[in-house]
Amino acid sequence: MPFNPALDDQLQRLAAQWSHAERKKMFGGTGYLVNGNMVAGVYKDLLVLRVGKDAEEALLRHPWCRPMDITGKPMQGWLFVEAEGWDNDERLGELVAQAKAFVETLPAKH
Repeated sequence: MPFNPALDDQLQRLAAQWSHAERKKMFGGTGYLVNGNMVAGVYKDLLVLRVGKDAEEALLRHPWCRPMDITGKPMQGWLFVEAEGWDNDERLGELVAQAKAFVETLPAKH
């Protein structure tokens, strides 16, 4: 299944406002990076977020969130968000802002 272009367009609009943002093709979809670290992306019809371990627990309480697991081993601090979680522009903006705030605490990759 190809990645969701509508979700990618929404992420592209958000990322256009960031300093040092980059869009990359990743895992059959796209990823949006700040200073070389991925903030958010699209995998099939899912939003991918890097939120860190602390925020992960709280977000997993939502029925539309689950651990990111592509290989059979969930990645800590990363989430998949179903369409129900990102189909509202305000919620999508809040989720991506939360992920970006976490990623900005990480050392830059070059």
